[in-house]
Amino acid sequence: MGTYVPNTKAEQQKMLESCGFQSFDEMYACIPEELRLRKPLELPEGKTELEVTRAAEAAARKNRVYTTVFRGAGAYRHFIPSIVREVVGKEEFRTAYTPYQAEISQGVLQSIFEFQTDICELTGMAAANASVYDGATAAAEACEMCREKTRQRILVSATVDPKILSVVRTYSFGRGTEVAVVPEKDGVTDPDALRQMTDAETACLLLQQPNRYGCMEDADTAAEIVHGAKAKLIMSCNPIALAVMKTPGETGADIAVGEGQPLGLPLGFGGPYLGFMAADEKMMRKLPGRIVGETTDMNGTRCYVLTLQAREQHIRREKAGSNICSNEALCALTAAVYLAAMGPENLKRAALTCHANAASLKAKLTESGMKPVHCRPFFHEFVMQTADEAQAERILAALDREDILGGLPLGDGKILWCATEMNTPEEIGRTAAIVKEVLQA
Repeated sequence: MGTYVPNTKAEQQKMLESCGFQSFDEMYACIPEELRLRKPLELPEGKTELEVTRAAEAAARKNRVYTTVFRGAGAYRHFIPSIVREVVGKEEFRTAYTPYQAEISQGVLQSIFEFQTDICELTGMAAANASVYDGATAAAEACEMCREKTRQRILVSATVDPKILSVVRTYSFGRGTEVAVVPEKDGVTDPDALRQMTDAETACLLLQQPNRYGCMEDADTAAEIVHGAKAKLIMSCNPIALAVMKTPGETGADIAVGEGQPLGLPLGFGGPYLGFMAADEKMMRKLPGRIVGETTDMNGTRCYVLTLQAREQHIRREKAGSNICSNEALCALTAAVYLAAMGPENLKRAALTCHANAASLKAKLTESGMKPVHCRPFFHEFVMQTADEAQAERILAALDREDILGGLPLGDGKILWCATEMNTPEEIGRTAAIVKEVLQA
């Protein structure tokens, strides 16, 4: 570090002497001679600030930013009011980190409390935590919340995003927990298969709403089945869809989780994103990570504190139900500012516009010659079928040449399309025309 931290040889010598040494060799005398490095590290020479800037700009130019996007699959392009960036860009927020003397940082705690309140209102649940790393992590943590001594099996619907399932399996592998996948039927969870697989050893069911195909699940039936076996229901939800759909709380879910990226966070080439978690009263003491509560100080003034946290998360980690003790504070603040800027009515309007645009896109693509795969209610994503994989590739390549990012290829000629409030009727019509041209070629 002596060649990285800006200090002089004289300063280095002074630091050595303060530690009781006259040289670096003397400081490392306890290390055997044969283990000491006696030659420079084989690292390239350092660059000037100008050279580093040019290298970074050259790398950034390799990024492709499409003017039109019809792809979602877990990360979505939404309109972000300018006030969101303006507020979150303030230096006092940009430089804030998770406080270790938390109660001193009242502003940070208040911002987290506002985020938690927003998530509770969106999900209809009793309590939310200060956020976790991303939506997949939230789902995996929720599954761990439900494990009990006699209930060690986790059910995950086949209609859950494969990336989420992968993280759940990674978490479960370390604890020796069984993960079983409930088959799908016609684009949604098969209720008959769920009944057969739910038993006294089942800890929970993870259900995605809307699911990976964009279809709306019958969450009420799923809740009835799993609760009948005294297991828990976890719903992984799209936060924009929560503005118009039945909330997890109304459905009877025990835990609600999801990816908070649609709430004011740009696509950002993959991050940073935000996982939200909320639970009912019976499960809230098992929520991992930080939870901020509101109270009053000795003078009766409103203030904020960290609450409902198991100390094992910090000092006896091997006995903890979760090892998450931090949060995505800046991303959570962004989501809170976005929700405050939008308000309930504008959030609902954005959700309805997403659905309307998706319905229009689906109708136009059908007219162009593609076939819908599922005939079920959907929010803003849906799957369309082409003749084969080669035809799907030609469609996406033709759109790419016109600066349009088409849907996500799922294999076997299927494409998962998505529309948000950002898509215009002109973009939808132009995309459908290109698809029709390819199919008729």
